[in-house]
Amino acid sequence: MALANVPAPHDSKTNRSLHAAKVADYLRTMRVVSLVPSWTEYLHDLNVHVVGQTKFCVRPDAAFRSVPRIGGTKTVDVDKVMALSPDLVVANREENDQAQVTALMEAMRHDSVVLTDVRNVQEAWREMCRLGERVDKGHEAQRLVDEAQTRWGEPRALIGEAAYAVWSSPWMAAGCDTFIHDVMRHWGIANAISPDAEGRYPTLGEGPEAGAAAASVWLLPSEPFPFKTRHLEVLEQGHPHARFLLVDGEAFSWYGTRMLHVADHLQQVAHWVASQAPR
Repeated sequence: MALANVPAPHDSKTNRSLHAAKVADYLRTMRVVSLVPSWTEYLHDLNVHVVGQTKFCVRPDAAFRSVPRIGGTKTVDVDKVMALSPDLVVANREENDQAQVTALMEAMRHDSVVLTDVRNVQEAWREMCRLGERVDKGHEAQRLVDEAQTRWGEPRALIGEAAYAVWSSPWMAAGCDTFIHDVMRHWGIANAISPDAEGRYPTLGEGPEAGAAAASVWLLPSEPFPFKTRHLEVLEQGHPHARFLLVDGEAFSWYGTRMLHVADHLQQVAHWVASQAPR
């Protein structure tokens, strides 16, 4: 079409300014706020521009020290998030408070809040790819998923049974409808907590004295309750016929890039559980 046949804009200078503003906005680096520690590490590893994260987003260390914090995973300061002018907020159904996520959805466009829900290993792979696509890092995300799947391999045959504590007082454990349960199962560890136990994280007693009696083999993670050597020693004294092992909580409960770094630890834990099985 010849230019002579195209009507000239009423104000060409204004039109050029609007067009330039649209192009600049399109080319602007996506600003992302993450409310989920494991996704925060993953987003940084994808070289996404994370402009805000929670105080529990401890990885990577450089970002933990430099990126603005917007509260805890369940105490998100919505005003602080909005002040960062994010293009995208990444949340999780289990880790974040529903009312706070809803408030962010109302303050932004609903599709500007990605709400993830990970309850098993396969869902972790899928959500990694979905989130990667959402931040225009689809190829990089698929590469990380492929590498993690190679390191994890196929699910192992069951080699033993253990329960996984998540809190001390009250004594709570990971139930069957949890990511932790499926990670254990992937590495050959059956969950000693009955599928009939109430809730995803059933309470087994007001404290470790009664709660720890629910199973004979226990994994004691570094988070969310920070089990340490002193807790281990007290439990061993109080339950001489049970066995307890301190484990890396991130290995069992974090998805994303953390899955690339924990295969050796998970294998070691599986070997220990197998060694506790009755002969």
